[in-house]
Formats: sequence, structure tokens, C-alpha cells
Amino acid sequence: MLRIHFTAGDLVRTRVADNPDPLWESVLSLHQLQERQSDPVMVRWQRHVISNGRAPLRLLLPLVPARGYFPDFLTPAESAEGFEAGLDALLSTPRTQLCGQVAQLAQDKPLDAWARSVAEGRSPVLHRLGDALRAYRHHALGGIWQRIRARIEADRAWRSRTQCFGGTDAMLRTFGPGLRWRPPVLEADYPVETDMRLEGRGLLLIPSYFCHRAPVALADPSLPPTLVYPARAVVPGPTPPPPSGGPRLARLLGHTRAAVLESLDGECTTSELARRVGVSVSSASEHAAVLRNAGLVSSNRLRNSVHHSLTPVGFALLGAGVREPGV
Repeated sequence: MLRIHFTAGDLVRTRVADNPDPLWESVLSLHQLQERQSDPVMVRWQRHVISNGRAPLRLLLPLVPARGYFPDFLTPAESAEGFEAGLDALLSTPRTQLCGQVAQLAQDKPLDAWARSVAEGRSPVLHRLGDALRAYRHHALGGIWQRIRARIEADRAWRSRTQCFGGTDAMLRTFGPGLRWRPPVLEADYPVETDMRLEGRGLLLIPSYFCHRAPVALADPSLPPTLVYPARAVVPGPTPPPPSGGPRLARLLGHTRAAVLESLDGECTTSELARRVGVSVSSASEHAAVLRNAGLVSSNRLRNSVHHSLTPVGFALLGAGVREPGV
């Protein structure tokens, strides 16, 4: 079991990561690649990666065994800024850290010559490792990155919204059986007995598509406290769910615009919003723009689509501002 000890200051500094972390997803997908799968989708993914990524897998699998420890340098904090930023940080890992972490990996099983050469930190070896990670990401994650992003963004939106309206204490209660909030300690199912003391640094929670069985933490206690957890495949509504605005909301905004606002449960694209409300995509976009100008909706463009979500003001309007008397 992993026990994460919070202070009052840690609750203030705890947050959910804004975006999928490409290096964490790469490393944890290597774990999934070595698992026996029952999900047909994952079986097809495994077959695709194994048949197309043999060369990078020969270099990466010795560093990421199916069970137990893997080096922290494979998942630097800079990866939050994108894959290339994370890769640059990985390639700049000091030799002392490479040596210590590869030596820790060797405690569990004998390493091949390639894995031992990584510890030496020579530029050609590290650049070969970087090329392998880049090629593996292309084969393993390139075709499903939008699916990964959608699941993680939905999970993040729900947790962050719960934190916004109920506080960090309420958010930490949303994780289910694998993570248990027993103030001031967050308990996590974990393969070893260990304690993490945040000591005012707060905790970064990273939702992950490929983290399936148990949360994952960095091994080095001197690194920024981080916990990667399985993103929910189906995310329930906020806790507690806001009641419908009902007729008053329709009178305030108009029936269609009120339906648009009430349909924003988590993030959704303009096309999905149009489907939920039963209007054209252009109409959904127009109504979302009016609500955005009123401060009720936020919109962000991601490649070829625009994603909409409620702002705190919009959420409050649904939850309290237009309730019927006695509700």
C-alpha cells in the first residue's frame, strides 16, 4: 500500500494535470503490451504494435519490465509540455541519475548490454533511446491519441469541476476503491509498502489511459510528488449533480440555448453538442458563442475541433441560480 500524507498546504497545492502526458502514456502502454488482454480492442492494439514496432521494442522493453520498478528518468515532469519537451529533458538526464536508476532496475533482474549502456549516459546511446521512444510512440499511440485525449480530458474535467465546487477534499473522494481518502492520508493500492510525505509540495494527479491496475508514483522521493491513476472510461456527472434549471432557465436564455447549457456534462465538441441538443452544427456553434460571450461556457480549439465546457459561472447557474421555489 502507498500512503500519501497531506498537510493543509498540500490540499491547496494539489491539482489534476491539464493534458495527457505522452511519456507516461508511452511507458504505461509498454506495461499493457506485456499483459494478457481480454478486451478485443486492446488485443488488436497489441498485435498492431508488436507487428509494426519490433525495432523500438527491443530497446524499450528491457527498461520497462511488465512488473515492478522502471526508471524515473523515462517520465520527466517536462513531458507535461509535450512529447518533444519531455524527450529533451530525458536526454539531458545527469549521468549520476542514469547510473543510480539503472542500477536499481538491475536489482530485480539481470540487464542486457543495451540497458547497461544507458547508465553510461553517452550521447549516441541516449539519442538511440530517444529515437526508439519516438518510433514507438508513432506505432503505439499515433492512431489512438484522440481516444486517449478524450478519455483523459473527460476525467480531468470531472475531477477539476468537483474540486472547484467542493474543494480538494471532495475531489479526493471521487477515485473509488483503488484510491481511498482517509484524511489526512490518501491510500493507494500498491505493490510495496511505502509512505509519501508531501510536506507542503502538493500532489500532481495525472489521469492515464494505459494505467489499468493500480496507481503509479515516482520512486525517487526528491522528485515532485506525482501520482498517475486510471482515467475513468465512463465518467459520471459532478458530485452532487446540479439540478436542471427548468422553466426559469428556458425563460432566461431561450429553450434551445438552455438545452445547450444543460447538455454540457464534461467537455464535448460542437458536433457532439449539436447531436445532444438536436440542432445543426452551425446552430450549436452559434449558441455556444453567445453563452461563451456571457461567461457561461469556455471553448478551446484542439486541432480540427472545438471543445466546450461549463465555466464556474455556468455551472453555478445550472446548480443554484435559477432553481424553482422549494427545489
